[in-house]
Amino acid sequence: MQKQKHLFLVLVFSLFFASSGETKERKAEVTFKVSVKVPSGAQDVRLWLPYPVSDENQTIEEVKVDGNFSQNGIYREKKFGNLALYSRWEKLNEEAKLSFSFKVTRKEVTKKDFSQKETTIPLEVKDFLAPSSLGPIDGKIKEIAEEATKGKKMTFSKARSLYDYLIDNFARDPAIKGCGPGNVLSLLEAKKGKCADLHSVYVCLAKSVGVPAREIMGIRIPKGAEGNMTGAYHCWAEVYIPGYGWIPIDPSDVRKIILDKKIEKLEEAKEYREYYFGAIDENRIQFGTGRDLTLSPEQKAGSLNYFMYPYVEIDGKTLDWLAQEDLKYEITFKEF
Repeated sequence: MQKQKHLFLVLVFSLFFASSGETKERKAEVTFKVSVKVPSGAQDVRLWLPYPVSDENQTIEEVKVDGNFSQNGIYREKKFGNLALYSRWEKLNEEAKLSFSFKVTRKEVTKKDFSQKETTIPLEVKDFLAPSSLGPIDGKIKEIAEEATKGKKMTFSKARSLYDYLIDNFARDPAIKGCGPGNVLSLLEAKKGKCADLHSVYVCLAKSVGVPAREIMGIRIPKGAEGNMTGAYHCWAEVYIPGYGWIPIDPSDVRKIILDKKIEKLEEAKEYREYYFGAIDENRIQFGTGRDLTLSPEQKAGSLNYFMYPYVEIDGKTLDWLAQEDLKYEITFKEF
């Protein structure tokens, strides 16, 4: 009898785990190698590099930093709490060099069991209802959002309606350099962009109808056991559901899949549309969030649109972080 009971329990637990599925994860060692061409007579070179931290979805360990810098440290900016690996070179007569590596264990995130009861928005979350310099929440953006969410009362319903609106009305533009600047008014006219573009539009639409939202800046771990990931930067979004918390969404990836798979009818992308509302895959590393950033130590060239790529100033002047000319960087990964 006892043996039969034991076998029954084993069967029940086996069926439970088979039906629920295990959380997927990736493990990789990631290495950034940065070099800066220093012009003759330059007095001061400063580099800020996004510094990922451990949270409920990713674990960062075995961090290693090397280079010919004169100053180096980890600093936190005040408004959003993003961390940066900050390095400084003074009166350098050679290339400025930095190597930064870490091991990451990244989990798939799946948040689907949304509550039907919503509470009030916490005070600290209300900061994510504010506009940014390239992201207004009034005028045309508000008109579009109100039309797309007409009749919707709950935050969850509004967030989903805007997600569907973006997928139905915007396209991915692979010709845009990097992840895009996220200039929302221009994007409303173009109706296409890269990941930072589309999620900037989504975030502004959401904020304009009272849904807290934010862009999440990061990078993907590509397929394979090892390789180059310099071109794998990626942005997704999160919305706050009162009484539940922050949930990830990625309408840009739905549009990327539609483009890559040459899907002609949107209904054929239903499974991707359903997955990326409340879930993101395990192939990404999160850096931080926020727009119009003042880094720490403070940069001299004015606020930063967003902090995703290596940012360098030479005597207070910004280097182009996408051109790979005076500022060069390579990012590689190897699974472990």
